[in-house]
Amino acid sequence: MIELKGSEKLQVLKKADLQINSGLSALDPVLSWFAQLYDRAIPTSVWIRCQLALAEGFTNAVRHAHQGKQPNLPVDIEVTVCTESVEIKIWDSGPTFDLDKKIRDMSEIDPEASGGRGLKLMKDIADSLSYTRTADRNCLSIVKNYTPCIDDQK
Repeated sequence: MIELKGSEKLQVLKKADLQINSGLSALDPVLSWFAQLYDRAIPTSVWIRCQLALAEGFTNAVRHAHQGKQPNLPVDIEVTVCTESVEIKIWDSGPTFDLDKKIRDMSEIDPEASGGRGLKLMKDIADSLSYTRTADRNCLSIVKNYTPCIDDQK
């Protein structure tokens, strides 16, 4: 069980972790692994948004946090699927930065640019988005809440 503020508890339906070498070529295996965690109570639109947030978080870790570092540097990912939320945690070994300040400083996004939209996109998708430094690495936490559905209401 996961305890939330107000001592509300959510049942953990599935929990898994993955350690994968840093590299954009690892995105497909990451998304395939994530697909195995789908639960039919999660609305399809919510799951697709979680998949997009995971892809953005992983590619940011590879492109920015691990830029210039050894290619076999691992990225750790943990996904917890609860009865009313999906939590994705991505750990990297890059330098720390102030996520909230970075998002605030992103005044306007150039639609012609090849990048620069990932943090804003994750912020828009997530109900909770945080980036914290642990002992020796950083953890991006993405939480998306959902109302469980039955098969014919997706």
